[in-house]
Amino acid sequence: MDFHNSYDNLLSRQKQSIDAEVVISRKSSSQHAERAFLRNVWWPAFQNFDGLHPEYEILDFNEGRRHIDFAYIQPHFRVAIEIDGIGPHWRDISQERFSDHCNRQNHLIIDGWYVLRFTYMDVQHRPRLCQRTIQQLLGRLSGDAASAVNQLPLIDREIVRFVLGRPFPVTVAETAAHIQLKRHATIRHLKLLTDSGWLVPASGTRRVRTYRIHPSYADVRL
Repeated sequence: MDFHNSYDNLLSRQKQSIDAEVVISRKSSSQHAERAFLRNVWWPAFQNFDGLHPEYEILDFNEGRRHIDFAYIQPHFRVAIEIDGIGPHWRDISQERFSDHCNRQNHLIIDGWYVLRFTYMDVQHRPRLCQRTIQQLLGRLSGDAASAVNQLPLIDREIVRFVLGRPFPVTVAETAAHIQLKRHATIRHLKLLTDSGWLVPASGTRRVRTYRIHPSYADVRL
C-alpha cells in the first residue's frame, strides 16, 4: 500500500475515534504540519502507520481533555510526538500558557510516556534528523523488549526467536516443525503471542495463514 492510501486509511480510523467537534476545531496549519510529518518523516522510515494515532486524546493532570499530535502505542511503551511550529501560537504565548504547556509535558512523562518534540522546520527541511531521533529511541526501547522476550515461557520465547530470524512471514506448519509441536498446540501459542502483541497476522482474515513479528519488536536483537 502506498503513502496516499495508507494516509487515507489513517484519517478514516481517526475520524471514527474522535469527536466531530475536535475534527472541526483543528486548524489547517496543524493538519498541514501533521501530514508533512507523516509524508517526510514517518512513512520513509517505516512504510506503515501501524500503532500510530494522530490527535490522540488523553486526560491531563487537571482532568481535562487534551490531544497529542501523534501517539505511537505499543504493548510495552508509549511515545508522544509533538510538532511545534513557529507562528503566533508560540510568538504570542503568555507566561501562563507556557507554564501550562511545560507542566503538560512533565505529566506525560510522569504518566509513563516518552516524549519527542520536532519543529516544523526540521520536519520540512531536516526529516532525516527526525527519523534518526525516532529510530534511536525505538531502538533503545527494543533493547528493553529483548529482556521481555527472555521472560516469556520457553515455547513462546522460541517462537518469537524463530519469527524474528525469518525474512518472511512464517506459516503454522513451519512454526510447528521448528518447535516440534502438533498443529493445534502451535496455533494456540501463535494466538496467545498475537493477543499479547508479540505477533501480527501477515495474511488471512478469518483464518490466519502466516504471522510476522509486531513492528515494535522488529529491531530486537537476541
